[in-house]
Amino acid sequence: MTDATRPYRLMALNNAWSNARFYHAMRGMGPVEFRQKRPGFFPSLRATMNHILTVDLYYIDALTGGGQGRALRDREETRDVAELAVAQAESDARLTAFCEALTPEMLAETRVTERESGPVPEKVEMLLLHLFQHQIHHRGQAHVQLQTTGILPPQLDEFYLDYERAPSARDYLA
Repeated sequence: MTDATRPYRLMALNNAWSNARFYHAMRGMGPVEFRQKRPGFFPSLRATMNHILTVDLYYIDALTGGGQGRALRDREETRDVAELAVAQAESDARLTAFCEALTPEMLAETRVTERESGPVPEKVEMLLLHLFQHQIHHRGQAHVQLQTTGILPPQLDEFYLDYERAPSARDYLA
């Protein structure tokens, strides 16, 4: 029998590695370049990366019963790449810790998300799947935005397989 929570732990670790690798690629970017208009759903890398963090904080709050709810969506945008990288790493550590503590029973539990229309109960497993998909979706958009800066975007699909696994991914595997 396999542990039903293992895929969520692996996805949390992959998520943390992908974000760390992406922020590493942006490490020398200045504030003007970070906020410069770029193609994508959000108009800049700063807006895209702040959106990823804000949504992470919102769902991690719901998953952990933090009680901040929609107020997290009103957070002020972080303007500095390095500061945002630290905040994202802290958020990724919280998500990873949550996933490491998961039990199969917890996956079936519900958590309440605070929506404009009111509270909505959601299954933990669905919230996690949505959160990981959201990250991948917007990181893909940021990947294109980064390419428009002249910085080569990092390869982010070298995590799970042994074949051609990125050496830095090994640090994130449990």
